[in-house]
Amino acid sequence: MAEGVTSTEQTRAGFVRGLGLLDSTMIVAGSMIGSGIFIVSSIIARQVGSPGWLLVVWIITGLLTLMAALSYGELAAMMPKAGGQYVYLREAFSPMWGFLYGWTLFLVIQTGTIAAVAVGFARYTGVLVPWVSEKNYLIAPVRLGGYALSLSTAQLVGLLMIALLTFMNTRGLKLGKMVQNVFTVAKTGALIALIVLGIIVGLNSGAGSANFSNFWGVRGTLQEVGQGLTAAAAFGLFVGICVAQTNSLFSADAWNNITFTAGEVKNPRRNIPLSLALGTILVISLYLLANVAYLVALPFEAIQNAPSDRVASETANVIFPGFGATVMAVAIMVSTFGCNNGLILAGARAYYAMARDGLFFRSAGELNENRVPAWGLVIQGIWAALLVLPRTVTTDAAGAVTYGNLYGNLLDYVISAALIFYILTIIGIFVLRRKRPDAERPYKAFGYPIVPALYIVGASVILVVLFIYQTATTWPGLLIVLTGIPVYFLWRKVGVPVADAHEDDDDGMAAQES
Repeated sequence: MAEGVTSTEQTRAGFVRGLGLLDSTMIVAGSMIGSGIFIVSSIIARQVGSPGWLLVVWIITGLLTLMAALSYGELAAMMPKAGGQYVYLREAFSPMWGFLYGWTLFLVIQTGTIAAVAVGFARYTGVLVPWVSEKNYLIAPVRLGGYALSLSTAQLVGLLMIALLTFMNTRGLKLGKMVQNVFTVAKTGALIALIVLGIIVGLNSGAGSANFSNFWGVRGTLQEVGQGLTAAAAFGLFVGICVAQTNSLFSADAWNNITFTAGEVKNPRRNIPLSLALGTILVISLYLLANVAYLVALPFEAIQNAPSDRVASETANVIFPGFGATVMAVAIMVSTFGCNNGLILAGARAYYAMARDGLFFRSAGELNENRVPAWGLVIQGIWAALLVLPRTVTTDAAGAVTYGNLYGNLLDYVISAALIFYILTIIGIFVLRRKRPDAERPYKAFGYPIVPALYIVGASVILVVLFIYQTATTWPGLLIVLTGIPVYFLWRKVGVPVADAHEDDDDGMAAQES
């Protein structure tokens, strides 16, 4: 048997229950911390216009994320099976709702994020190795209407990263969790060092003192947040706070990935809810403190106008004059490598559950000799790699052409869609309380019904604002989700569900948990 595990450590489906509480918490935290926290605060600062409101945006993000994680714990403890959120939506509403989530996860949410993180890793590699650049082409852009295909050295490095991590995760859970633990500890340590040194050096220099003496004053470069609104007006500030959540919530996303791996967590009814709580509390605390460090070390206008929005690099330059960019490049490379490992490891487990229901490629529902869904990993890796190659094309008034990344647009589109699925999943707690009142619930949602209801209301307000004031990036996301409806009925017609005889059941798991 792979990795020398005993039969009591694996489920009837063949998964190895090799993830303890620490491992699970590392997946939660490691999947959340990518490159966003080092960049998006510059964008948010332009959207809300003051130090106080910048912190308010992150506090709202923290509260929403924590409320969601504490609520998901009930579903995770009630249904600790591979597939996580896909399973919750399937059981609370219908198989179609579960499929629409899984389809969007595969099409854009998980794979698009993997592509973005991989190219982000490559960009920061380019700080150390200038040969790696998005403008150093091995295959120059080939125009296809309003889009293009290319292969730059940065894209190549991104592709190699996806291939390496996909291959490593096919070798078994033990290797995957080891990589996750090492890199999550390393990047958490790096973020803590940035926070501590940034605050110490900033306090000594007094660079950010104006930020706290004029904490709520709106100033500097303001970004339009929709229909001509900016944070200079009260209503514009409200809209700006809601729109800014697309950046902060996305930076704090992927906390739910541990639910996909429920079939491999020891004592999942205890450890999944605990890891959701511990991981999100750790990350949100670090994110809030990182923003305090930015405000202590840099004038607010410097945060708003950080080159390429790299506010963490500007902070590192205050700490290590002349070497800040290099120090942050290494830190972000570590962070993105660990983040993508967690995303790649977890995502394939959702497609595994879909395939078991006959709603995805049948091969994705099989485990290899190392007791992992290898074909699910490979299919995910291929699609993520394909998303790295397409480029968007924009031409300015002078005729200069700029190439963007298609996955960036797709991720912008599905942020609102992802929020819809989070809201639906938490509504599912209320639905299942009615549909299955006698189901065993080892953990019940914290503060039920108030806390889950507060999340639904808060997230819905943000969603409504996005649909009204950010129509160009929200409605296309809904269309991406809707493309899954005909695909669902097609798969229902041609797909073959796998017999459930060896799926985890509540009684069977209890005897196998250690």
